[in-house]
Amino acid sequence: MARRVGISRTTLAAVEAGDPGPSIGTYLRVMSELGISGDLALLAGDVLQAAPPGTAAARSRRARAPVQVTVASDESAHRIQDLQSLALHEEAVRRLRDDPGMLAQAQETLDRWLTTKPSRSTGLWLEWRDILRDGAWRKVLSRTRRAQALRQASPLTAVLPDAVRQGVLDQVRALREGIVLGDTLPTDAP
Repeated sequence: MARRVGISRTTLAAVEAGDPGPSIGTYLRVMSELGISGDLALLAGDVLQAAPPGTAAARSRRARAPVQVTVASDESAHRIQDLQSLALHEEAVRRLRDDPGMLAQAQETLDRWLTTKPSRSTGLWLEWRDILRDGAWRKVLSRTRRAQALRQASPLTAVLPDAVRQGVLDQVRALREGIVLGDTLPTDAP
């Protein structure tokens, strides 16, 4: 984990122990690697909530400190493309469970691809045949390199309705631009 995040084992141990020494950026990188970076909103929730009535904080004359947290994706190493691909596949699998007709469409698409001339993706397509037959979705929805390769050669995104596909792409685009949580900083702030 420390190697994947790019920190020392000692720093990782400090993060695991909740030590305040590591920077918030280090905590965010670890949270991102664990797939829980969205939980930052829960952590920041206490700061973003108004003080309960009747407390000293509510009676304070001190101006509320401006708080702005921007959560954005990391563009390095094609992570945004994989995030987009993973989001599309999660939506496709969710819909496949509700609509078996989509599974037949995916199988037809895959069969059509397999009957074309040989491709570097043929091995992945043969693996997809087994995944579709067995419903082995975890193999595709994991964060392994093999799952990334399978998603790149997937028949699933081809059967998603255009509006659904566009909705997922818009959400990822918003993440790329950054999502602001809480109050915005004053315009004269640095």
